[in-house]
Amino acid sequence: MTPEASGAATRVCRVLPDVSGLVKFFDYAVPTKWAETIAIGSLVRVNLHGRQVGGWVTGLDVVPPEGVQLKEITKLSSRGPSQEVIDVASWAAHRYAGRLAPIMKSASPDKMTFTVPPGPQTQGFGKHNALETGPLFKLAADAFSQPGLTVVRVSPTEDPLVFLQAVAQLGDSIVVTASVAEARALGAQVRRSGGRVALAGRDWGLGAAGGMVIGARKAVWATVRQLAGVLILDENDEAMQEERNPTWHAREVAIERARRSNVPCVLVSAAPSVTALQAADRVLTVSRSQERAGWPLVTVVDRRSGDSSQGGLFSTELVELLRSTTGRVLLLLNRKGRAQMLACGSCGELVRSATGDQLMKEVDGQLVARGQGPDEPVETRPLICIRCSGTKLKRLRLGVSRAREELEALAREPVAEVTSDQKSDQVSNARILIGTEALLHRTNQAEAVVFLDFDQELLAPRYRAAEQAMGLIVRAARLTGNRGDTPPGRLLIQTRSPEHRVLRSAVEANPDRLARGEREIRQEAGFPPFGALTEVSGAGAEVFLDPLRGRSDLVVMGPRTDGKYLLRAADPTIMADILADAARPKERVRLVVDPPRA
Repeated sequence: MTPEASGAATRVCRVLPDVSGLVKFFDYAVPTKWAETIAIGSLVRVNLHGRQVGGWVTGLDVVPPEGVQLKEITKLSSRGPSQEVIDVASWAAHRYAGRLAPIMKSASPDKMTFTVPPGPQTQGFGKHNALETGPLFKLAADAFSQPGLTVVRVSPTEDPLVFLQAVAQLGDSIVVTASVAEARALGAQVRRSGGRVALAGRDWGLGAAGGMVIGARKAVWATVRQLAGVLILDENDEAMQEERNPTWHAREVAIERARRSNVPCVLVSAAPSVTALQAADRVLTVSRSQERAGWPLVTVVDRRSGDSSQGGLFSTELVELLRSTTGRVLLLLNRKGRAQMLACGSCGELVRSATGDQLMKEVDGQLVARGQGPDEPVETRPLICIRCSGTKLKRLRLGVSRAREELEALAREPVAEVTSDQKSDQVSNARILIGTEALLHRTNQAEAVVFLDFDQELLAPRYRAAEQAMGLIVRAARLTGNRGDTPPGRLLIQTRSPEHRVLRSAVEANPDRLARGEREIRQEAGFPPFGALTEVSGAGAEVFLDPLRGRSDLVVMGPRTDGKYLLRAADPTIMADILADAARPKERVRLVVDPPRA
């Protein structure tokens, strides 16, 4: 039953109201009835300027200004984030140039919670697990054997449960996955193995009592009894970053929480990001033979000589795959409408920039591409193929719906289209499915995955395009299984850039090759983690940026064709301090710190 206010006030608390656009703290008196139950992080309701608003207690027994008549809090709603979580949330609000309240929401229970159940009697899964005797568990145990940041690279099909077992043996732990569905599936496995686990947000009270908390990115804000270890699975996944302001990243928050608590933070990925590798104290890997065995067979099909009337989508290898397999086949095409890609009508080469890393578009009779580095100008040239000097260029336009019709004729069986608004249980049971990237998140298993046109991912105009493209390959590999299965898992990737570093890494089952190349490119260009970026947009962007243009420690670039600006500084600390000191105009300004698609 929810307590109600009554009695004289004996304590004073400081409250952060949950009011959009307001970044201030206010002091309130605590009624006697709640004097012993109120705590740091408690969710309360208070009267602010004549209306009732929610908020969080961020300080107790504070000394209010003299001569001020304090109002009482009007409702004690629930328990909330611990002091440790609030401290890290304050750090994140500064680091990502945003308000504290949205982060506090992520750290709060999904439903009001007044009591915390008893904690677990033992650590770990509670009963013997056969995985504990294998070499992967030894690697996992090593990863959690000391404080600091450890990155572990494994194959896409390795069972992550061994890492959950290793961190559970330490004590109270936090496990972050790329999606809620993955968290629920792993949580169910932990329970079947005899372990205690709470789903972040929903089981807030159970997690606060002790044991393991698991969830998607907001699990990194879980309140636990005494943090002993943090595990991030697939830290390279884009889902790890909050889309709303402040755009905090679960990886960075996990690293900071573990550092403050002096406990191990382990990042597990089949293709670790350059940022994670650069920050790591240690990098551990399975043996090359074990890593290679955990990847599917990867076939790269060069489509530069493909049939131009079909947009280069239907290779002989694809048709043979469809007709020779009996299991489910997924076909991905990230085109819903008109494509932006151009190709030479003579040699089939994609129209790219001089460096080969950017696709070019036709604008006012010229080919245009953004510069390779953030300070380089836009590249332009006449409508000429850089490979054969041909002047006949073709547009690749075939979208998902039209491709489905063509595929049905080629495969001689029904092909179902999957859209992003479908849930997993709504996906057709057809053997062949075609859709956008959402298809990888709507299905659980396939014999083969086909990327019909991978160049839009490889050559996207953003600095993380290669990492993000590899992330798609890793997710697809997880669905197909490895090359030793019966039948073996298979990936077929159609491209006009067959020598791209991402594809070579996938064929060799060696993500380290990609990471080395990406590190060199980022370091030379000053991209994260060798610099800090912030994207600025909104009606007030110009007013916000004008006072910053003359600073020696900040580069202001833009506006781009989409009207957005990009800021660059030497490191995240400098960027955070600059943005914190900058005056905000009355007009709306949106800041995206560490923009994932800049």
